[in-house]
Amino acid sequence: MKDKIRQSIVLCTISSLVAGCTSTTVIHSRPEGAKVYEDNVYVGTTPYTQKDTKIVGTKTPLRLTMEGYEPFETHLSKDEKPDVGAIAGGFFFLFPFLWTEGYQPEHTYDLTPISPPAAK
Repeated sequence: MKDKIRQSIVLCTISSLVAGCTSTTVIHSRPEGAKVYEDNVYVGTTPYTQKDTKIVGTKTPLRLTMEGYEPFETHLSKDEKPDVGAIAGGFFFLFPFLWTEGYQPEHTYDLTPISPPAAK
């Protein structure tokens, strides 16, 4: 019986560590279909599901582009939402505390249409 309890504790701890290390967010744009660049590397179009295992406080440069719209630049900051699984795992092992924060589930960015040149 004690072995089963010990196995359950180990399994829960490992699950918390694995789940706590990865963060996910969905990037949307208005209108949808914008090209998404992370660290100046093209990664897909909106809606785009972004996943990473970066540590707390990491900022990832993000750029959205779409023909007829001004480029939109921002960053994703890995300190938007506490991750309960990583916090629980951190009580057993100190290193999961590096992943105690994650992203909001979704980010939506409004693109601004390029204005036509003024007539002279």
